[in-house]
Amino acid sequence: MVHLRKVPNQYTHLSGLLDIFKSKIGCPLTSLPPVNIAIRFTYILQDWQQYFWPQQPPDIDALVGGEVGGLEFGKLPFGACEDPISELHLATTWPCLTEGIVVDNDVYSDLDPLQAPQWSVRVRKADNPQCMLGDFVSEFFRLCRRKESTDELLGKSAFEENGKEAADISQALSKLTEPAPVPIHKLSVTSMVHSARKKIRKHRGGDESPLSNEVLNAILFFLFPDAKLLDGSEGKPSSSTGNIASQFENEDYHLYSQLKSAPLDSLTYKLALCLCMVNFYHGGVRGVAHLWQEFVLEMRYRWENNCLIPGLASGPPDLKCCLLHQKLQMLNCCIGRKKARDEGKKASATDFSSDKSPNRTANDPGESEKSKYEVGKSWDSWSDSEDEFFECHSDTEELKESGQEATKKSSSKDDSKEPLVLKPEGRLHQSGNLTLLSTGEPLYIPVTQEPAPMTEDLLEEQSEVLAKLGTSAEGAHLRARMQSACLLSDMESFKAANPGCGLEDFVRWYSPRDYVEEEVTDEKGNVVIKGELSQRMKIPNNMWVEAWETAKCTPAHRQRRLFDDTKEAEKVLHYLAVQKPADLTRHLLPCVIHAALLKVKDEEVEENIPSVKKTIKQIISHSSKVLRFPNPDDKKLEDIINQILSVEATIARARSLKAKFGTERCEKPDEKEDLEKFVSCLLEEPEVPIIGAGRGHAGTIIHKMFLNAQRAATMAPVEEDPKRPSSSDDRRQVSGSDFPAPAGREVILRFTVPRPAPYSKALPQRMYSVLTKDDFRLAGAFSSDTSFF
Repeated sequence: MVHLRKVPNQYTHLSGLLDIFKSKIGCPLTSLPPVNIAIRFTYILQDWQQYFWPQQPPDIDALVGGEVGGLEFGKLPFGACEDPISELHLATTWPCLTEGIVVDNDVYSDLDPLQAPQWSVRVRKADNPQCMLGDFVSEFFRLCRRKESTDELLGKSAFEENGKEAADISQALSKLTEPAPVPIHKLSVTSMVHSARKKIRKHRGGDESPLSNEVLNAILFFLFPDAKLLDGSEGKPSSSTGNIASQFENEDYHLYSQLKSAPLDSLTYKLALCLCMVNFYHGGVRGVAHLWQEFVLEMRYRWENNCLIPGLASGPPDLKCCLLHQKLQMLNCCIGRKKARDEGKKASATDFSSDKSPNRTANDPGESEKSKYEVGKSWDSWSDSEDEFFECHSDTEELKESGQEATKKSSSKDDSKEPLVLKPEGRLHQSGNLTLLSTGEPLYIPVTQEPAPMTEDLLEEQSEVLAKLGTSAEGAHLRARMQSACLLSDMESFKAANPGCGLEDFVRWYSPRDYVEEEVTDEKGNVVIKGELSQRMKIPNNMWVEAWETAKCTPAHRQRRLFDDTKEAEKVLHYLAVQKPADLTRHLLPCVIHAALLKVKDEEVEENIPSVKKTIKQIISHSSKVLRFPNPDDKKLEDIINQILSVEATIARARSLKAKFGTERCEKPDEKEDLEKFVSCLLEEPEVPIIGAGRGHAGTIIHKMFLNAQRAATMAPVEEDPKRPSSSDDRRQVSGSDFPAPAGREVILRFTVPRPAPYSKALPQRMYSVLTKDDFRLAGAFSSDTSFF
């Protein structure tokens, strides 16, 4: 074994290696058999010359200037910013030569790489290439480690300043009459948005604002496409609000449920992409804080003005989505309930004023004023600001109490005459052929209150409260009462819609399985159907029985609201206002990962790389396990981002190789298919043999690459078209300078001779040598016949 840092001059060629091989063996024969030789030369290509990196970077100037050119809002960039292929290594191999056939010494060499019978190629990948998608996601993920709040980044809160300016007597009264559950000043929010934005721009000049007005307006119009239709009154919901699923009925659309992010084209999804872009291009964390502050102001403005939020599916919060998306859905529910209630108030007030008789008004103005006060008070006496912050049950309670007093008076007067007949209220429609058991009247389904929508954090809080009640009988009873608010409301609505009904009638509609019917024979021998409550309903102290006994005949529109949309909306708005950029990033990171996965899937479709398909499936599976928990570990999130970066780099390498080998310029389908398969193998395998060696299609392209690099090194004209094959005469003329000096030479010498004596048994001898610029290694395996020695 020999290992030297410097190659001796006499051993830089084949003839010198043959000399040292034969001298080492020391064969006593005068006529030696020819030595079998295997040679491999490796050539390295680093200068790609005319093969420009195909990735076009985004137009930074356009983005900074506020234009939506170069990179559109809502779309992530993709690709490497530098060539992810650093070197191409060509190995030319002569696997079986015989001494005497080939000449290679310090003066002349027959070893022309173009004449080598075997070619193989491997590529060296750039270490950690800079990729745009990976940079976008990584920079956004780094915000998770920031500690600053929005106020610390942007200055004093606009809410506090407006709160001081708006601190008048109405504020004092509101604080006295209602304990504020949310520590936010109850402003006149109609003017709050505009004044808050003025304050923001007043305290930090236009030059100091992280986002220019152009960029900010472009983002807000992208997030809220209906904003151009809003004139301060009503907004038209986005067309994508209820039809998002119909546009993406495929596997990618439902990916959000696995990753717990948000649906495609939803407001939350678009907000995540915009914040990611703002963080990368427009001021980093301060730009994120600025956009978030404007977003919160927009949410409050929409709540104030009954404008539904676009890009959110209707209905209760979707627990398959991230918590921020659930909060926005909750706010949208509140806006919808408030809007419907306000429209109902206006309609009721209109109906009441149109139903008043002019004669009665003229004859008895006092009675008219009294009735107007008592009936119209619940709708007309509330201003917008009062309705925002006060529960309206006080007036409804007055109406109920006055109704009950009137009922008692009328019943006491008419007690001796006839029983009181209640008028049915709040009927929706008849329930099939069902009739009341006691009176035989048709059974009507009542108009009921919708159950209160809840986000996952509210459900968790409710579960904790119920769990703290313990397992005692009293705790179980209290727990049942807390959970029966909706049941009690439905019972009251049912009683109002079906006067004279009983618990059995309610159970037949509400829980048919708890009403058991069976065929029995009566006294006359006729078979009749008899029903009774189930055993569950007959348990002593049954909550259903207790609730039925306490339920009053009150239709849904006069009941206390199960869902206080004003209170819940203020909770959501406060929750949004106190979010730090780091908290916001954690909420939206699943959406960004979701978008990044969709991006790499779309880009992979164009390249069709089997290993990338498999890797993407593994990333999705891993991400779904990590992101389903509320607070995933940062290390696991970083691993997911690194995997996405690795996939992006692989796709970028595929595009780089396709650009270098000109697969898109191939006119013949067979050649194009072979080249694409060759490029795919380069990505998947460490070394790929070239069919046809230097005479094949891929070999010709590689030859042209080296030729152009050599010509560029000697300032000769560069061949523009690497695909055009050259003639054999041209090859002979330029082959001597087509390739640089080999970066590595590997030689294996083998033959079988008797050793140590002429009459010894012929045994195999072998020597391997490798020569590089700064390395010389020899490894010999020599055998001797030891039978008589």
